[in-house]
Amino acid sequence: MSRLTFLYQMDLPHRAVAVYTYLHDRANKNGECWPSVNKIAGDIKLSPATVRRAIKDLKKAGLIETEQRYREKGGKSSLLFRVKIIL
Repeated sequence: MSRLTFLYQMDLPHRAVAVYTYLHDRANKNGECWPSVNKIAGDIKLSPATVRRAIKDLKKAGLIETEQRYREKGGKSSLLFRVKIIL
């Protein structure tokens, strides 16, 4: 069975499944990755707005956490995604 079987058994929209799978695939051993919303959208052929909705779905389901990162001079940088890997 797949390591992501639990994901398919949850009541999540398809957009959330696609984004979680994308983040899970790119996460390091600590479950962290930092692709931009536009990068995710381009890679999985969804609009940026749909990706943002999927991120909200995943946060509500407790499958990811996000943390805004900042540059040294205070400007926003990328979002850090922490993917909760359920075994």
